[in-house]
Amino acid sequence: MNHKRVIYFDCFSGISGDMILGALVNLGVDLKIIQNFLKSLNLKGCKLNSRRVKRNGFIGTKVNVVLNHTSQKSHHARSFNDIKSLIEKSDLPKIVQFNSIAIFRRIGRVEAKVHGTTINKVHFHEVGAIDSIIDIVGGSLAMDLLDADLVISSPINTGEGIVKCDHGILPVPAPATLELLKGIPCYSSGVEKELTTPTGAAFIGHFAEKYGSLPNMEVLNTGYGAGTHEIKKIPNLLRVVLGMSEKSCHHGSMKVIETNIDDMNPEFYDYVIDQLFKVGAVDVFFTPINMKKNRPGILLSVITSKEDFDSVVQVLLEKT
Repeated sequence: MNHKRVIYFDCFSGISGDMILGALVNLGVDLKIIQNFLKSLNLKGCKLNSRRVKRNGFIGTKVNVVLNHTSQKSHHARSFNDIKSLIEKSDLPKIVQFNSIAIFRRIGRVEAKVHGTTINKVHFHEVGAIDSIIDIVGGSLAMDLLDADLVISSPINTGEGIVKCDHGILPVPAPATLELLKGIPCYSSGVEKELTTPTGAAFIGHFAEKYGSLPNMEVLNTGYGAGTHEIKKIPNLLRVVLGMSEKSCHHGSMKVIETNIDDMNPEFYDYVIDQLFKVGAVDVFFTPINMKKNRPGILLSVITSKEDFDSVVQVLLEKT
């Protein structure tokens, strides 16, 4: 039997950037390691701290971004390219850079769609704020440190009602959040609050490979990340479960999936290979080819079982 390291996000009270970071720190990721890496983002005048808080009687970790420089404005509007450049110039591992940029790209494309513009013209406000950049990059770094083979999420509790933002008063889920939740099972439990934010929806949409109930696995640890507000009807917490599952070796017929690549940074090939093996690929290999007009390209070939075919295709669509 092959053992798999599994992370399960239990979004019974929604999901947001600060809840993600708090839950992963509560799960065991060292906040000092995250803080040391985040220094290379050169976001001057801010630091991280964490504290244990109660939400409806249950303990969780609340991670806060503390601005200690009076001239530093938290809600500074940045373009997607501004944020991309900020991340690429950092000392963060390449995989963390890739994941962080991919999450911002998800948000940027959705913001462009709902506002009728292009991603290059989108200026992030709430998401461009320092605390949101740290939530996304810090969460991506924590996921890399946990090194899971499989990420699963429960259906997402969105909340309901209205929310105030830079664009005025909007229904919950906000238009961008709802767009980011396409293809993801979600519901409202009747709580009149924005439980799931665009940052949370984009993060789980990027990392989760499956959605459903808690899988069969040996539980190793649990982490609880606290949201900002106390909510009467439900503990405002995100629960993350780390466990080990067993998967039988594949038998029977195999399938070969191939795709041509000509516009991807070779630095991310190892990351793609890693993601393909995590969802069940038996073998992955790259072959140099000549494409139209004699342009150099790569043929990516993946051997997989019938059972894992759809998961492999999904990785190819999202990561290449």
